[in-house]
Amino acid sequence: MFSEEKLNKVKEIIARYPAGKQKSALIPVLHLAQEVSGGWLSSETMDYVASLLQITPIEVYEVATFYSMFNLQPVGRYVFEVCQTGPCMLRGSDNIIDYIKKKLDIGVGQTTKDGLFTLKTVECLGACGYAPMMQLGKHYREHLTPEKVDAIIEECRSKAN
Repeated sequence: MFSEEKLNKVKEIIARYPAGKQKSALIPVLHLAQEVSGGWLSSETMDYVASLLQITPIEVYEVATFYSMFNLQPVGRYVFEVCQTGPCMLRGSDNIIDYIKKKLDIGVGQTTKDGLFTLKTVECLGACGYAPMMQLGKHYREHLTPEKVDAIIEECRSKAN
């Protein structure tokens, strides 16, 4: 499943940990697997990671299903991960989620028909002072308003062309 280059990267990651503690490499290897697999982890991919780390598949499933950063179904090119915990809710994240749902005509956990956008709700992203906020790839988008959401959507659409 991994190219020779990616397998070498896996070996490099595993080497960071003491002998017999290769399970410690699980999260970075899952990130690598998700990147290679088009942004999501199938059960086959998770089984492959388990075999690479010489652990049981259930150990991989437990981690992949716990963390919102791992996608267990295909996602759009742009994943809007909107924080829904207390501070963001108090600052209007529910309204932002509703706005995105209407604007993109999708529900939480769904992807637009064109495959560009997926909407997810997540637990605290640690940026409470910037609420409401979301993560888009590796970047936070903060102090969200409907106007800012519109601009983000247009920015993503223009990058997609």
